[in-house]
Amino acid sequence: MFPTCTPIMVHVAPFSRILAVLCLTFCGCVHAAGDDTISTDRPDFVESSQVVGRGRVQLETSVQWDRQRSDASRERTFSTPTLLRIGVGESTELRIETDGRTVVHASSSSSGVRANTAGYADSAVGVKWHLADQQDRQASLGLLLHADLPSGSRELRGHGVRPSLRLAAEWDLAQDLSFGIMPGVAVDRGDDNRRYGYGILAATVGKEFDERVRGFVELAAPQIARASSGGTQASFDTGLTYLIDKDIQADFLLMHGLNRRTPDLSVAIGLSVRM
Repeated sequence: MFPTCTPIMVHVAPFSRILAVLCLTFCGCVHAAGDDTISTDRPDFVESSQVVGRGRVQLETSVQWDRQRSDASRERTFSTPTLLRIGVGESTELRIETDGRTVVHASSSSSGVRANTAGYADSAVGVKWHLADQQDRQASLGLLLHADLPSGSRELRGHGVRPSLRLAAEWDLAQDLSFGIMPGVAVDRGDDNRRYGYGILAATVGKEFDERVRGFVELAAPQIARASSGGTQASFDTGLTYLIDKDIQADFLLMHGLNRRTPDLSVAIGLSVRM
C-alpha cells in the first residue's frame, strides 16, 4: 500500500537540529533489518496503516511548490514537508511533522502590490497505532492522533493547539492493486480565536508496476467545513514512488486543486530513509 502532507510555543526554526538529536538518540536502538521494505506515509495524503517497528527511525522529507490563483490575487508557496517517525513498539510509533521552511510570494492582480513571507511552519506531534493486519476482507488498520502546536514563525503560526484523529484503512487487492481510505476529524481556531471542527476524508488507489515502481491516484479532502469556518478543500493527485533499496525510497507528487480554496497546482519531490 502506498504510503502517501505543531512542546508548546517552542520555536522550530532549527528543526534539522531536532531531527539530528532524535536520530542520534534512537540510532543506538535500531535493530538489524530483515527482508522487509520501507513503508512510507508519503507522497499521498492517505496515511499508511503500518508503523516503522520497534527501534527504527524513519525520516520522510520533501520539497514542495504550490500555486494558487484567483481573479484578485496570485500566491506561490515553497515548503519542505518533513515527517520523523520513531518506533517505540511493534505496533506504536511517535511522530513529529512540519512543513518546515516556508516561503510565500503573494501579489494582487488589481494593484500589483507584492508581499513576501518567509519563516518556519508550525510542527505537529503525534502517535500512530497499528490496530490490525489485513485478513480476508478485513482491512489493515492504523489510528493516528496528532496535535498541531503554535511553534512556527510569527507570520506562519496557527492559533493554539489543534488536535486531529484519523483512521487509515488499507486493502491489498488482486492484480497488484491496493486501496486505502482515511476518514478523520480535527479542531482548528480562526483568526478570531474561535474554535471550529471539520472533517477529513481521502481515498487512494495504488498500482505496483514492478518490485521498485509504484503509482497511485487519489481524491483528498483535507478539510470539510462550513464556509464560515474556512470552507472545504479538495484535490485530485497522482504520483510515483521508486524503491532505491529496501530502506530508501524516492517519490514524486502532482496535485490539482478542485476548488478555489485549494492550491490549483502542487508539485513535490521527496525522499524517505529508514534506519
